[in-house]
Amino acid sequence: MKKHKFTYEKSGVNIAKADRFVSFITKISGKNKKENKNFDNIGGFGSVTNISRKFKKPKIVASTDGVGTKIEIANILNKYDSIGIDLVAMCVNDLIVQGAKPLIFLDYISTNKIDLKKLKLILKGIIKGCKFSDCELVGGETAETPGVYKKGKFDIAGFSVGIVDHKNLLHKNKIKKNNLILAVPSNGLHSNGYSLVRYILNKKKINLKKNNFLKKELLKPTKIYVNEILKLNQYKLINGCANITGGGLADNIKRIIPDGLKAEINLGSIKTKKIFKWLKKNNVSDKEMLKTFNCGVGFCLIINSKNFIKIKKFFNKNYKPYVIGNIVSGKNKIKLNEKINWYQN
Repeated sequence: MKKHKFTYEKSGVNIAKADRFVSFITKISGKNKKENKNFDNIGGFGSVTNISRKFKKPKIVASTDGVGTKIEIANILNKYDSIGIDLVAMCVNDLIVQGAKPLIFLDYISTNKIDLKKLKLILKGIIKGCKFSDCELVGGETAETPGVYKKGKFDIAGFSVGIVDHKNLLHKNKIKKNNLILAVPSNGLHSNGYSLVRYILNKKKINLKKNNFLKKELLKPTKIYVNEILKLNQYKLINGCANITGGGLADNIKRIIPDGLKAEINLGSIKTKKIFKWLKKNNVSDKEMLKTFNCGVGFCLIINSKNFIKIKKFFNKNYKPYVIGNIVSGKNKIKLNEKINWYQN
């Protein structure tokens, strides 16, 4: 009787393919090297990074995140070239809330089976996101996990480390009464609320592949705000900021408001976008919209009113900040006034 030979490949794991992907990462990420030219981080056990000497009292800020079920939209449309940008954005946009310059980025990709074509597209997006953020991809992990994910399914996560000098660290005690709250426009949904979006698509039996508007909107990459926010912080033009992700405007702004103060937001001032109008038309309540989506506000700044005109000059026409509220004395940290006009131009 012939004995059956057990191999890792027969169990569903292809190490040779994984090695080819690592070689691809090494080649493409080498073009993005800046501070760490003396270190070959990709393929090693750990990454080595220099810390610039220009930081007198450096503070390390770290963040980790994923892109949620936006991945499923990428799978439906078989389009993977921008999901990596989303991954970087979700991490680095959190770092800059505290004034930190993104320094390094690592990714984790877990998949049923290594599909080199798909993974290369995801990786190219990650590299592009790192370039936008002026940080370096220094490592990561690609795990082939047959039995955990169904055929064609995968998940991705990111981890980023930033650095900020102690004097430039943004924290709650810089926010004062009478400060203005500015909305910086989003690029659309960014990477939050996609489980609700997919639920609507399913219930309404919408064929995403045949809907040109949704095809374009649902895979728009998350806006990366690194360059603008770091410049503003360098010139000491902001007192605080918030990345508007899961939980929406109220929950994210509350996180940065000091005790004894309250953010008063005029919802009627918010400029929405077509994708949010589409969602609203599909019987989603105002409360649910505000809790689930950014509703057109991707990032918030808290500033001294005298700096408003200067601040607007740092953004291009698509992302010009505008006033949506101010800081007042009070409890509960936030108050939402008026209603969003979902159908304004």
